[in-house]
Amino acid sequence: MAAGVARAQKHAPWILLSPSLVTIGFLLIIPMMFIVVYSFWLRTATGADQVGFYLDNWQEVLSDRFYRDILLQTLKIAFFTTIICAVVGYIPAYFVANTKMRSKTFLLIMLMLPFWISYIIRTMSWINILGTSGAINGLLLWVGIIDSPLNMLYNQTTVILGLVHYLLPFMILNVYVSLEGIDKNLTEAAESLGCNGFQAFREVTLPLSFPGLAAGSLLCFVLASGTYITPLILGGPRDAMFANLVFEAIITQLNWPLGSALSLVLLVLLGALVVIYTRYLGVDQIAKSFR
Repeated sequence: MAAGVARAQKHAPWILLSPSLVTIGFLLIIPMMFIVVYSFWLRTATGADQVGFYLDNWQEVLSDRFYRDILLQTLKIAFFTTIICAVVGYIPAYFVANTKMRSKTFLLIMLMLPFWISYIIRTMSWINILGTSGAINGLLLWVGIIDSPLNMLYNQTTVILGLVHYLLPFMILNVYVSLEGIDKNLTEAAESLGCNGFQAFREVTLPLSFPGLAAGSLLCFVLASGTYITPLILGGPRDAMFANLVFEAIITQLNWPLGSALSLVLLVLLGALVVIYTRYLGVDQIAKSFR
């Protein structure tokens, strides 16, 4: 009987994990295996998928300069978006973490408020702000600063602006969690040793908040690299990102093999970035921001 109890205790963690493992297997691993298999099939001239093991899709994706340029443009847009989110997001995160107001919970709810609105609606709202008939052009025309509407939409700048609008709360929350965990006595100790406010921030607060800043940067970069809604709505023909190519191949051209190869290229690239982050910083900080 004791052996049976010991055996049950040994297998208890796996029994408790089995619902999650089955869910992950059916919703993540099996679909991913289908994508890998699809990437080696071939799209024929008749529109049918030819089953087999062909490297044509991979040769096209890895050798065609068009795909390489779009990938580099995607990484560039994601990089600038992440930098802007880090610089702009640190300030409100620092304010919320160090405020002496009693309504800190209210401020956190305000930070979460954008998540209650559809991402597509938030993105399309920029058309009413920056469009030729939008609020900014209407105000400038009414004041008399300009004689005709400015073309402020459908370029790379508006794509980055839309991505910053979408991803900024992720950055703020991650930095806030990191700042909230810093012992305030450390800053006071630095000031008692002769540091002024800025020196205490530079030598104590900023280094200790780096894990949250890194976690927020990782989230912003990965999410920005994989988006296709923002460049589709706010970008022009030359502002497509890599996810737009995947969407075009699968939805418009119905070329599942090519679309699968494209998606796996982006997945491997972003996965490598996550592995590097996990190797040196860990994923604990990202998990903390969603607790």
